Amino acid sequence: MATRDVEPRREMPETRLTRAEFKRRFLGQFTDPAFDQLASELARIEAAAWDGYDNGRKSPQTRRAGREFAEADYELATDWLQARAALAAAQAQHDDPAAPARFLLINAATRSEHTCPGESSKSYRLMRIARDVLQRAGNSSVQVLDLSRTAAEYGRHIHPCKSCFSTAAPLCHWPCSCYPNYSLGQTQDWMNEIYPMLVAAHGIMIITPVNWYHTSSPLKLMMDRLVCADGGNPDPTRTRGKDARRAKELELAGWDYPKHLRGRVFACFVHGDAEGAGETRRALCDWLSSMQLTAAGNSAALDRYIGYWQPYATSHAALDADSAIQDEVRSVAHVLLKAVRDLRDGKRAEVGGEAHLPRRK
Repeated sequence: MATRDVEPRREMPETRLTRAEFKRRFLGQFTDPAFDQLASELARIEAAAWDGYDNGRKSPQTRRAGREFAEADYELATDWLQARAALAAAQAQHDDPAAPARFLLINAATRSEHTCPGESSKSYRLMRIARDVLQRAGNSSVQVLDLSRTAAEYGRHIHPCKSCFSTAAPLCHWPCSCYPNYSLGQTQDWMNEIYPMLVAAHGIMIITPVNWYHTSSPLKLMMDRLVCADGGNPDPTRTRGKDARRAKELELAGWDYPKHLRGRVFACFVHGDAEGAGETRRALCDWLSSMQLTAAGNSAALDRYIGYWQPYATSHAALDADSAIQDEVRSVAHVLLKAVRDLRDGKRAEVGGEAHLPRRK
């Protein structure tokens, strides 16, 4: 392999800020007049932040990796080590045969009454229907991941994927090590809490609206950040952090692309108002299947329209009146429940089943 083939290509414009521009952006967070009396304190804080930025202190707190890793003396970020420990605990929960069946329900809608729209989402209402089914089943544990909190809750961020995997698979670490990046102010990333939710779950159900022929914005961010679950490197010392050339050499030497979420069971319910529901449902199912999650059943992935081409202002009333859609969500939850129980009982040939659908055509 020629050296040129593995040498990282670098040709994009510089992104480094000047001192003045950094100061303008940093202090722009504090335009509320309540901060005026703290101007001198903010100046000192801004100077400290600039020092971290100027010196590229992405992970200012590190410790020796230890014998579990290929390079025991390499310094790893303590944030990443804590995230890794959370994954190990979640995996132990998942693997415990005596523990209840664990379900993760994902409300993917961004809309909520706690921010600009002033009203809850239909996805949240549908999620509650599914939750009721699973909670009443007995010997089950249900966790809700409400992605609307990325818009409604302080400090709830899902930062974008930086596409390390596209350079070389081993450069993408499991869990993601791109965040937090303190030097760039890319902190409070939610994914280190979301990864263990997915790992611990036996069954996952996603309920999403259609936003411009695709999933909601926070769900797409989460999907992108799950690339590390599909072939990601659990040992960052092998690439000495983000050494792109080393990662390329490691991939070319042979990479096993581990499937970190393999075997979890999935279901999804996509709802739209005019168009794009089928395309979105297929994209979701293809994505989950490509990570080797198991479909709960043929009828556990549905796309439907609520208030088709009707005013948005009455869409909740349309859902109220559509008892069939409500029954379909219940049915999908029942199929997911059966699939998880079958798999945990070793009945892999009998995963899920057919949902009882109120409408056949």
